[in-house]
Amino acid sequence: MSKEEIGCCGAYCGTCKVLIENYCRGCKLGYKNGERDISKAKCKIKICCIKNNYTSCADCDKYDFCPIIRDFQSKKGYKYKKYKEALDFIRENGYEKFLKIADKWTMQYGKYEKI
Repeated sequence: MSKEEIGCCGAYCGTCKVLIENYCRGCKLGYKNGERDISKAKCKIKICCIKNNYTSCADCDKYDFCPIIRDFQSKKGYKYKKYKEALDFIRENGYEKFLKIADKWTMQYGKYEKI
């Protein structure tokens, strides 16, 4: 488990079958070492996080009023609520506690049990 497996939006890719089976590289893997080119990325959240060297949007001082993440989180669907919950948890508790919980999930989001 590593912070690189946390999506910029709050999704946890470390337990994602698509990433594990190498059908996806997640949203951050490959940019730091130059395997991937950020200028070709389409996701505004990813572009912002990588250019600002953030692990996720949870690191941003503008998180509470950022139009990019707010637009994403306002989409309909259960997963968007869960991704917001992940970022809020990280902001309050840190990445280490998040990873201890998230590594027990079976998909990109899950429940927050006490550790």
